[in-house]
Amino acid sequence: MIFGIAAQKIILPSVTSVFHQHCGFRKISPLCTSTSIRQTISKKYSKMTYQIEERGSPNTIDYKLYIKNENGVVVSPFHDIPLLADNTGKVFNMVVEIPRWTNAKMEINTKSCLNPIIQDTKKGKLRFVPNVFPHKGYIWNYGALPQTWENPELLDEHTGCKGDNDPLDVLEIGYKVAKRGEILKVKVLGTVALIDEGETDWKILVINVEDPIAPEVNDIKDIEKHFPGLLKATVEWLKIYKIPDGKPENKFAFNGEPKDSEFALKIVSDTHEYWKTLLQKENTDGLSIVNTSLNNASTIDSEKAQAIISESLPLSEPSPLLPEVDKWHFIKL
Repeated sequence: MIFGIAAQKIILPSVTSVFHQHCGFRKISPLCTSTSIRQTISKKYSKMTYQIEERGSPNTIDYKLYIKNENGVVVSPFHDIPLLADNTGKVFNMVVEIPRWTNAKMEINTKSCLNPIIQDTKKGKLRFVPNVFPHKGYIWNYGALPQTWENPELLDEHTGCKGDNDPLDVLEIGYKVAKRGEILKVKVLGTVALIDEGETDWKILVINVEDPIAPEVNDIKDIEKHFPGLLKATVEWLKIYKIPDGKPENKFAFNGEPKDSEFALKIVSDTHEYWKTLLQKENTDGLSIVNTSLNNASTIDSEKAQAIISESLPLSEPSPLLPEVDKWHFIKL
């Protein structure tokens, strides 16, 4: 069965430059890095725009952020937003959950209809990631790749652990501080294999293709060249960020060594295939696969989607944050 964009096949650039589409095959030239070509590519996907609709009060458990397409139709950031952002097969859509330097642990709610972005909770309280010196909040724009899924039923061949049941996490390293709910066009640079409480939790390193330095940053080695110290800080942050909450330091596959873009693209491709299998499961174990665009058994129309939003509280003033959110923590490993 064809599920629209889900039928597209991601092929690693090192293997071939042919991008498989459900209606046939098309020869695609490799993504060029010159400014003129980058501007041309930008025009190709500039028509695909998204907007947000917030409900409830920020900094409370009632807050929800929904995403709508350019026609005002509610879309699922898990299922409806295409993984691929253009026809090169090398530019991807990223859903921004957490802007850089912020602490609120926002995430796509994989269990609710249309998967709004909400704030995670722990023991009934809103979750904020602590500031672990010298880091303030998240040190990248943090988000997810749509139409990917880390399968909790499969042992990852690289980590020996099962997937964490979420879309792939993305760390965007460009200069711009993104906005919550923003959809960025990014290219993959590499990955870090985090083992988070016994689960595989890949972190895909990317850069916004509109970033001024993006043409010069194409692989993991370019990060160290143009962002010296960032890879080391990334591994350190991921290792220690849960320690102030009483958790042990996180572990990594490959001793924390980041892998290159070719390796990372294979992870993206695999998890996209896992997502396709999720859509076909009779029992999704609580994950919502409701969507408005895939034309499958779980697709709903725009009126029903809007009705789901309307069940949430209207947007109101943010609740004040507790001063503990700005507390510094000092960790000695």
